[in-house]
Amino acid sequence: MVADEGADFVEVGVPFSDPLADGPVIQRASHHALQQGMTTAGVLELVAEAALPVPVILFSYLNPILRYGVDRFLRDARAVGADGLLLTDLPGGADPGLEETLRRGPLDLIRLVAPTTSPGRLVGLLASADGFVYLIARLGVTGARTPVTAELARSVAAIRARSSLPIAVGFGIDSGEQARAVAGLADGVVVGTALVRRLADGVPAARALVGELRRALDAVAVA
Repeated sequence: MVADEGADFVEVGVPFSDPLADGPVIQRASHHALQQGMTTAGVLELVAEAALPVPVILFSYLNPILRYGVDRFLRDARAVGADGLLLTDLPGGADPGLEETLRRGPLDLIRLVAPTTSPGRLVGLLASADGFVYLIARLGVTGARTPVTAELARSVAAIRARSSLPIAVGFGIDSGEQARAVAGLADGVVVGTALVRRLADGVPAARALVGELRRALDAVAVA
C-alpha cells in the first residue's frame, strides 16, 4: 500500500513486548500484534508475501533477534527480500562483536543518531553506518509532533560534514507540511506513528497520508 503511494522504502517492525523507544500508538500496535500471534518468523513471511518493489528496512529491538538467532535472522531476512536493519536498543560500541557480525551480514546496518550524540561519538557511529543515517529529530519516544528547529539543522549539518550517506529524519513527523519542512534540510523523512494511527481509520486513510507526504517531498525536489 505505501509503496503504491510513492514510498521510497518501507520500514517493517518486528513486534516486541517492551518497545521502550516507542510511544503509545506503536506500543499498542505491537501489543496487539503479539496478542494475535505475530512472531519474528511471521514478520519475515509477510515481507516475503508482499514482495515489495522498494527497499525493506526491518525495525526491531535486539531481544527478538537474539531469540531467533542472529545469523539465522540475517540469512532469512535477506532471503525474503529485506535490505536493511534498524535496532533501537543496540548503541554503537555496546557490543562490538555483535555489531561486527551485523555489519558483515547481508543487511545494511542503519545507525540512529540522536540530538545529544557528541561529535566524538558521531564519528564512530557514522564510520560503521550503512544505507542511510536515521536522525532522531528530538528526544523522547516516537509519536509527538516534531518542530523544525535550529538544533535539527545543526544535527543535519554535523552529519553531512562527516558522512556522504543520505540522512532520513524521524520521530514525530505527521503531515505533508511538516515533511516538506524537514525535507528542506534532510534527504528523507520516516513516518511511523501517524501512519499506524491512520490505519486505525482504514487503508484509504493511510493511503491518503502517504500520498500527502509524497506530494510534499516532490514539491521540495522541484523547488
